[in-house]
Amino acid sequence: MSSYANPFSSTHSLDANPFDDPPPQSTAAEAARLEELRRREQDIERREAELSRKADHLRRHGKNNWPFFFPLIFHSIKDEIPEASRPLIKRLYQLWLVLLSTLVVNMVACIFILLGGSQDGGRDLGASIGYLFLIPIASFLLWYRPVYNGYMKEQALYYYLYFFFGGFHLLFSAYMIVGVPSTGSAGLIQTIQQYVKHSWVAAVLGTVATVGWFIQGLGLAFYYRQIYRHHNAAGHTMEKAKSELATHGAKAYFTRG
Repeated sequence: MSSYANPFSSTHSLDANPFDDPPPQSTAAEAARLEELRRREQDIERREAELSRKADHLRRHGKNNWPFFFPLIFHSIKDEIPEASRPLIKRLYQLWLVLLSTLVVNMVACIFILLGGSQDGGRDLGASIGYLFLIPIASFLLWYRPVYNGYMKEQALYYYLYFFFGGFHLLFSAYMIVGVPSTGSAGLIQTIQQYVKHSWVAAVLGTVATVGWFIQGLGLAFYYRQIYRHHNAAGHTMEKAKSELATHGAKAYFTRG
């Protein structure tokens, strides 16, 4: 009786079990792939750390660039202010520039008020010149720079400085809008008087100055409310401000750390 091959007895009837796990990749190739991924991750981390270091160095030790004609401080909203807060700080800076322009126009208007024979023209001109030299420096240091630093460092102390001196500036703006004679303001009262006297140059300049006082005053009042809401939402308190003053001292006001 001839023997025949049992087709079920061969262990080689199938090349591979279709239900087996796929064979592992080469250990060397897998190690090389992991090493490449690790190298790329390290390179990305190195680049991010370098960019962060450069940004921090620029923020802390950037070359003074403001004012442009005699740089005394570093001022860069793009580099120092968080992106979400940049539009607000830009508007405040623009309002500060409106303030400067208004002070110049106000002084020129007071010159023409004096030339028009105003009894209080001398006092108006003297006061307007004093404002032109004092207010830009005081406003920049006492309310603009504090709110700038507040959003840059998010510290309570700067917000309280801004609220205090910014509030005084709002009162000053209202005072200048009224334009009482002999106060150095070519505001409403002075402007109306010049129209009545047909002093057209003084009247037009007074109108421009009055509009300038309105724009920067109302704009600052609007943003004052926004900043106050942000201050509350951030959880800043007077106790926190006192703690920051005790920890950092007045020196922190002049540093960018």
